[in-house]
Amino acid sequence: MTTVYAIDGRRVQTLEDFWRVIGEAVNGPGGYFGRNLDALHDCLHGGMGAPEDDDYVFEWRHHEASRRNLGYTETARQLKFRLDRCHPSNRPLVKADLRAARAGTGPTVFDWLTGILDEHGKLRLA
Repeated sequence: MTTVYAIDGRRVQTLEDFWRVIGEAVNGPGGYFGRNLDALHDCLHGGMGAPEDDDYVFEWRHHEASRRNLGYTETARQLKFRLDRCHPSNRPLVKADLRAARAGTGPTVFDWLTGILDEHGKLRLA
């Protein structure tokens, strides 16, 4: 039987909200399930925070609310954070991504997250 972890998209207005909501879905209040994209990949591969049983899926309910909230404005905000912390050799790429987000093009934070979850076969949009 597949375990379903519900993500309430109405509670996800920022990327930081997503980390909190997915952590709580899997591990209860204050629970951890990654705090960055690399950690999310690790958790889905059975790293820290992953459920013991591999037969689980994240059902992202009200995902359209999250899609709006995690759109280009949030993407630009996250890319600005990334630009401020990234290695100098990565700055040209991050700057280009930031320009694209500010212009309303390219992948969004929502796309990043759903892409990772879908890649692992762990996503159901509801």
